[in-house]
Amino acid sequence: MTQKKGWGSTVAGWFIVQDPTTASADEGYNPDSDFSSDGSVPSSSPPSPPLDVFKTAPPEAPGGKVDFDNVFEAAGIDAEERERVTRTLTLMTDLPPGTDDTVKKQIVMASLRAFNVPVEKIIESGAQELQALEAYIRAGAADVEKVTTEADQRIKQYEDEIGKLKIVMQQRVDEQNQVMASCNSKKLEVQKVLEFFGQEAVAKVVRESPKLQEPSH
Repeated sequence: MTQKKGWGSTVAGWFIVQDPTTASADEGYNPDSDFSSDGSVPSSSPPSPPLDVFKTAPPEAPGGKVDFDNVFEAAGIDAEERERVTRTLTLMTDLPPGTDDTVKKQIVMASLRAFNVPVEKIIESGAQELQALEAYIRAGAADVEKVTTEADQRIKQYEDEIGKLKIVMQQRVDEQNQVMASCNSKKLEVQKVLEFFGQEAVAKVVRESPKLQEPSH
């Protein structure tokens, strides 16, 4: 594939960096296939294999806030190596807008030589940072996969339990309705006997009997 201006596709070992603002159709970039409308990777995408680059556990990202220095530190990229990339980026961004790319490269390269920073070391440090960031993304994706799988299992268990409880509740309601209907039917039979003796006689017995309580209204 012919290299296009803008670094539409850069391949370096295991990592591929796609630039959606410069990649063309013949480079195979399709924003709809890899990204959602907000630029995020769809949650349905299968997680990539982990990268074993971290020397210590990388920091968490509460609220999505990434502590890049500590991520790089966990990947064994020391402050001096990180400074190489930061310094180069600063040199690039501090140039006046519209500076010709050839002139821009000449100025930056001259500045780096003045700082006595080998270009190879900068490239190596930059590649290390990309590698660490990709590893961090993959580690986070693997953790999300684990959490969502476990959560789905627990939700399924709760849903099953809720379903069973609803069945028990409905059975108990149905039983009570049957009890009420049966008891009311029996009450009507007994009521015929009391009505035979008359309301006044029944009321007198209810008031005087220690075994009975006057019905509440």
